[in-house]
Amino acid sequence: MNAFIDEHRARCGVEPICTALQVAPSAYRQHAARRRDPALLPERAQRDVHLLVEVRRVFEQNLRVYGADKVWRQLLREGLVVARCTVERLMRLAGLQGVRRGKSVRTTVPDAKAVCPLDRVNRQFEAQRPNQLWVADFSAP
Repeated sequence: MNAFIDEHRARCGVEPICTALQVAPSAYRQHAARRRDPALLPERAQRDVHLLVEVRRVFEQNLRVYGADKVWRQLLREGLVVARCTVERLMRLAGLQGVRRGKSVRTTVPDAKAVCPLDRVNRQFEAQRPNQLWVADFSAP
């Protein structure tokens, strides 16, 4: 919603948009102030900024293979006290994933030689009246 207000506030004003969206104008103003001055961010958000740098550093130093548990253990060895769930959350937000062992699960094996069923409706799945068009799949499991 904040992005919408940012986009339209020059044309409509903050208060009318907030009234229409049922958002308190003070909440939007607090958001805008926090964007201008990061020192106004909550303590957790400020700490997350610094921790994310450390998490990325450990992840990169270890060839991008460490998962959250190993990153967390390395941070503890370096003397940085942080909860494991915080490391998991930050890695998830940053899109960092460790390497997983084993093969990926393969649920189906496609048969390239199998005959494809004919498309009798030519990809037109709109019917003009009830019971005009029925589509079903009778393939064997």
